[in-house]
Amino acid sequence: MAITVTNKTRKPLSVPLARGRRLYLGPGNSGEIASNDAEHPAVKALVDNGTIEIVRSRSHSGAAGTDRRGRPLHGYASGSGPRRSGDR
Repeated sequence: MAITVTNKTRKPLSVPLARGRRLYLGPGNSGEIASNDAEHPAVKALVDNGTIEIVRSRSHSGAAGTDRRGRPLHGYASGSGPRRSGDR
């Protein structure tokens, strides 16, 4: 299960996560965290005071810009097909 965290403030935010990690979010930006990180006391405190919002979703498999495992695609989605080598 993917968990999306959204910064509801107008300032950059550093969200403390489990095992000493941090999620850096710009104003109004979102990021994904692991489900066990959502249970971290510091994350719960930020949710309680309205600094961040958490949205839980079942799957990102149909999301644009990600592969079937939910990882972002970089570069071109398709690497197959003929390439033109004479126009360099």
